[in-house]
Amino acid sequence: MDKRNQSTVTEFLLLGFGDLHNFKILVFTLFLIVHVAALMANVLVIVLVGVTPSLHSPMYFFLSQLSFCEILFTSNIVPTMLWLILEGGGKVSVARCICQFYLLGVPTIAQCLLLAAMSFDRHVAICRPLHYVTIMTFSHQLLMVTSCWLLGFTLALFIYLSLSKLMYCGINTINHFYCDVAPLLRLSCSSTSFAELVTAMVAFPVILSPFTLIVATYISIIQTILKIPTSTGRHKAFSTCSSHLIIVCTYYGTLSSIYIFPPRDNSINVNKALSVLYTLVTPLFNPLIYSLRNQDIKGAICKYFQYLSLWKATET
Repeated sequence: MDKRNQSTVTEFLLLGFGDLHNFKILVFTLFLIVHVAALMANVLVIVLVGVTPSLHSPMYFFLSQLSFCEILFTSNIVPTMLWLILEGGGKVSVARCICQFYLLGVPTIAQCLLLAAMSFDRHVAICRPLHYVTIMTFSHQLLMVTSCWLLGFTLALFIYLSLSKLMYCGINTINHFYCDVAPLLRLSCSSTSFAELVTAMVAFPVILSPFTLIVATYISIIQTILKIPTSTGRHKAFSTCSSHLIIVCTYYGTLSSIYIFPPRDNSINVNKALSVLYTLVTPLFNPLIYSLRNQDIKGAICKYFQYLSLWKATET
């Protein structure tokens, strides 16, 4: 039957994780705990960077923006995920589904660009330390961050507008817990060539260009570090980059496994597992990496809790 003769679809059925039977409440509780922990950890990073003078540096300014990306990202996906777990699936309108993807795309693009900005900051700090203050001025930092967010909103908007022009009819089932570009293109009964072209023109440069810049800067950083004569100096230089490098590997590893090298269609459960890692675990993992491996942030956390204990003591 010609798809054009079928009734127009106005809602999608998100299957979520299917029927979890007796494990529904357990999975819901576990995911909710991780989600709340991720929100609290990222909010804590933003607050600490904002109120602690010793953290008023470019690296921590970029880190706070990274945490803001994680908050927007996980707040868009996880509530729907939790709702689908309780309901065993649910319907969302086509407009809401496409809007959810747009709100997914904005922080994803911004985060890719912010990770590149952070690598540039580390490159200047290690390879050109005498010029660091003059290069990484606050106006320069603000320009870089603003550019990341503007590109995030603008490039995601191009994909959103191309998807909003598609028509849907016939099958309306999405075997996932959020609306992504692949099932939206797959379910369309109109031509998707333009939307696919726009998506490719946005996605590949956004993922590959920052990653290429990060690789290039770290090659230069490693070459510079190896020239440091003392082992103490080399260790200190490596320690300032290790947290960022771990986050880059984790983020791009999960991102590429979902979008660049996705599992086959018969491995939908693997795709869902990777998506859970990407949308739920990674937003918690990133602030923990910086908190556990960074003496400045650990010191700020200790001072914050000491201040709270003193404040409670004076109140009583």
